[in-house]
Amino acid sequence: MAFDWHSDPITRSTDVCDGYRNTQNVRRFLIEQCGADFKFDRAFMAWIRNGAPKNMGDVADEWQRRRRGVA
Repeated sequence: MAFDWHSDPITRSTDVCDGYRNTQNVRRFLIEQCGADFKFDRAFMAWIRNGAPKNMGDVADEWQRRRRGVA
């Protein structure tokens, strides 16, 4: 059965699959992981969907890495 990005529980070990969607459920998870300043941007969304194997922990870590580069 396919992962439901709208309602299934997301953890750091949840794999980003071909059916990945930027849902409110994903946004809530990333705000929990990254803080209230979390926001999607086009480059970050493209990185998430680039086809390279990753899980949601990798996604949160990448956003924080990119954010540190901005500060």
